[in-house]
Amino acid sequence: MIKFSILIANYNNGKYFRDCYNSLIAQTHKNWEVIIVDDDSTDDSVKIIEAIIKNDPRFSIYHNTSNRGCGYTKRECMKYAKGELCAYLDPDDALYEDALEKTIHEFIKEDIIAAYSQMMLCNENLIPDKVFAGTKQIYNSRYFFNCPTQFAHFFAFKKETYLKTSGINPHLKSAVDQDLYLKILEHGNIKYIREPLYFYRLHSNGISQQTFKQGAKESFARVIHDTMKRRGIRMINNKIVPEIYTNSQEIYELLNYQTRKIYRLINKVKVTLNI
Repeated sequence: MIKFSILIANYNNGKYFRDCYNSLIAQTHKNWEVIIVDDDSTDDSVKIIEAIIKNDPRFSIYHNTSNRGCGYTKRECMKYAKGELCAYLDPDDALYEDALEKTIHEFIKEDIIAAYSQMMLCNENLIPDKVFAGTKQIYNSRYFFNCPTQFAHFFAFKKETYLKTSGINPHLKSAVDQDLYLKILEHGNIKYIREPLYFYRLHSNGISQQTFKQGAKESFARVIHDTMKRRGIRMINNKIVPEIYTNSQEIYELLNYQTRKIYRLINKVKVTLNI
């Protein structure tokens, strides 16, 4: 039976963890482990989480000795993962009870290196509102950068594929998942699961949303530029890719053509025809 590693990077989200925990112990697929790395939380997160998981050997918790950020912490999670398949779950979110079972089924059925599903947007109490509309079936090519966003959670991948990459960039504070997606996608085929398997909680975490969004936009642009360089792309849509990153606008302008209807239509046809 395939073992599944659920990876949780926590920072000050212990108060939401009970929902996350309940969704994990309810999974219909039983061979799983949970790796939690706490990024030196300043609240009582560790105390709460440890009290919840203390009698369950399937859960392991590790601690950063100082606050290192999301990229470093998610990279640490992978160091401890023993499963053939891995996926990240935020401690304030949750999974559908058949999420692991349905995801594993896709890996058994097809020769893929990753699978991703739709996600359900929820309010602060994790009450479902609507399915995130941005998730689409993608046409994977060296020119795909997930910009605009076409997939997010729930993203599961083979551990052996991750080990072929340079791993998550430990210096990233945001756009960490985007960095992971783009690196994994360079190594094989992926499967889109056309139903939500992930509950995504929308809530205010005390961070200025405008400041956070601007920082995420900047980080994502850097991730895209790094991806272009890694893939050896020197020109895109007849425009030169800059050797050195200067600003996010320069990167996003290179990808404006990917938002046009004709481009999206062509990719949709390619997906349909499997070419």
